[in-house]
Amino acid sequence: MVAQFGERFRVVGLAAYANVGLLAQQAQEWEVTSLAVADPRAGAGLHLPGTQVYLGEDGLCEMVRELRADVVVAAISGGAGLVSMLAALEVGSDVAFANKEPMVAAGNLVTETALRHGSQLLPVDSEISAIWQCLRGEDRTDIEKILLTASGGPLVDADAATIAAVTPEQALAHPTWTMGPKVTVDSATLMNKGFEIFEIKWLFGVSWEEIEVVVHRQSLVHSAVQMRDGSLLAQMGPPDMRGPILFALSYPERWASDLPRLDLPARGTLTFESPDVKRFPCLRLAREAGEAGASYPAALSAADEVAVSAFLANQLPFAEIGSVIERTLEAHEPFPILTAADAARATDQATAFARGLMK
Repeated sequence: MVAQFGERFRVVGLAAYANVGLLAQQAQEWEVTSLAVADPRAGAGLHLPGTQVYLGEDGLCEMVRELRADVVVAAISGGAGLVSMLAALEVGSDVAFANKEPMVAAGNLVTETALRHGSQLLPVDSEISAIWQCLRGEDRTDIEKILLTASGGPLVDADAATIAAVTPEQALAHPTWTMGPKVTVDSATLMNKGFEIFEIKWLFGVSWEEIEVVVHRQSLVHSAVQMRDGSLLAQMGPPDMRGPILFALSYPERWASDLPRLDLPARGTLTFESPDVKRFPCLRLAREAGEAGASYPAALSAADEVAVSAFLANQLPFAEIGSVIERTLEAHEPFPILTAADAARATDQATAFARGLMK
C-alpha cells in the first residue's frame, strides 16, 4: 500500500521482532530513522547512520509515544501487541489493527482507552472490515444480527477420525488465504472466528447473542449485517487482504486502486452453512469465555497460543488443542481486567497451566 500510494504516506517508524535484515532494508527504502526490535539480542547488532533503535517491548512503546504518528499499524502476533497498542491509543494515534489477541484479552480496556483519548480503532481483518463498511452511515441501534463468515479452513469436511490424525502440514494448507502459521491453525480449529467474535463485540457494541458465525467456503462475502427492517447488507470482494488494509489506511475516504475486481458470473455459486461446533469445539469455547467475561478471554487466548505452538512442534495432537484450552479455562480463577498488567497476569497464569498440561 505504501509503495502504491507513496505520495500520501510518510513512514516514520518501523518495528520487527528479530528480522533486522529486512527491517534495515525497509528503513533505507523509506528513509525511516526510528526502528524498534522486540528481541533485544537481535536489535543490539543493528546500526544504521542517523537511525535510533529502540529495544524490547518498552522500547517499542517509547518509540510509539515519541513519534505520535497519525496511524499506527498494529500487527504483532499473539497477545504481545497489547501494551504497544495501548501506548499508541494513549497518545492519540489511530490504530489500524490486524492482531486479534489484544481485543480478546482486553477488549474493554482497548476500546475504553481509544474513547478516552479520542483515538480510532481501524480494523484490518477482512471480516471485521466488512462489518465496519456495511455499518458506515448506519445507526447502530438498527442492527438485528451480525453474520460473521468463515471459510471453514482446510478441515471443513474432515470427520473425527481424520481430525485426530491431522498433521501441521495439513492444518497449514488453507484453501483460500495465505497467513502465518498461528492464524492458519486457528482458522483450522475455528478459533480464529471465536477471536473475531470478540472484535465484533467490542468494536460495534453488540451482544454475544447478536453474532452468528456462518461458513462460506468461497470467501467472497467477507461478512454481513442483518438490519431490523429485514435488509441484509454484505461486503464482497476477492480474498485479498490489500483491500481491507487500504480501506483502514485511507479511511474515511476511498482511494482508487488497481486491486483485482470481483467477477461474480465467473465465480458462480455461493454457499453458506452453519459451523459444526462438535468437530470444532474451539468456537464454542471462545463464545463461552466471552460470555463469562472477566479474565477468562485472556486465559483463552493464552491457552490457545500454548496449544497451537505445541501442535506445530508435533508435541500435541490437533484434536487435543481444544482440550488443553478447555481444561485451562476450567482451572482458571477469574478476576477483572482493568489494566494491561491484569491482562498480563491472566495470560501468565493460563500459559503456565497450559504448559503444565503439555508435561
